[in-house]
Amino acid sequence: MDVLENPFVVFMIAAAAQWLAAYAGDFLRTRGYALGPDDREEFNLVRNAALTLLALIIGFSFSMAVTRYDQRKNYEEAEANAIGTEYVRADLLPPDEAANVRKLLSEYIDQRVLFYVTRDQAQIRRIDADTARLQADLWSAISRAAAAHPTPVVVLAAAGMNDVLNSQGYTQAAWWNRIPPTAWGLVGLIAISCNLLIGYGDHRTRGLLLSILPVIVSVSFFLIADIDSPRGGVINVSPQNLIATSQFMKSQRPL
Repeated sequence: MDVLENPFVVFMIAAAAQWLAAYAGDFLRTRGYALGPDDREEFNLVRNAALTLLALIIGFSFSMAVTRYDQRKNYEEAEANAIGTEYVRADLLPPDEAANVRKLLSEYIDQRVLFYVTRDQAQIRRIDADTARLQADLWSAISRAAAAHPTPVVVLAAAGMNDVLNSQGYTQAAWWNRIPPTAWGLVGLIAISCNLLIGYGDHRTRGLLLSILPVIVSVSFFLIADIDSPRGGVINVSPQNLIATSQFMKSQRPL
């Protein structure tokens, strides 16, 4: 299982690693070189600079995650619009081809809704396989109609089908576009270093102070991982536009 897919695991790992780093710094201070009055001023400068850098990187990471989340939402809306438009454009096809395309589109949009709400990996693989099969059937149906009736209106319907297939590819690319694991590793390293410095410089309120920063940073990591993960956590893109389009398509079916 990908650790970054589960924000709760990210939180626990981040909290444990930072807490250990903070107490490791405290251990080094008590067993090693203690800061003198002259050293503490320079140490505070380095520690504050490191904490500022950590805050900036967390802010940039949050911005990256939100951008990717918004991208997934926009592509869900675009995909629903493309499918709904093509369902209406099926009227431009001959009656038999139009009925077949509508039937395939109805099955296709059901698979696209399942793609957004399913978390089981085995079921996701089946959805991907069914989606690929339906895409091949849709293109085969529209290409046969375009070959048999090469009129401008049929070509318009074929162009709409191309948008349907492309929109799924854009959606998949957006779901793969995540914060790189290398970036997570570097942010985690900086967070651990900051907690090490906090532990090394703390000499008064040992227990409380050494626990505050790990919790705060871990909560930030949890939020970033939750927003960045398409399926994990509690913040996910709801296929509300696809569901609305599916309901519209069902309402247009002849009784």
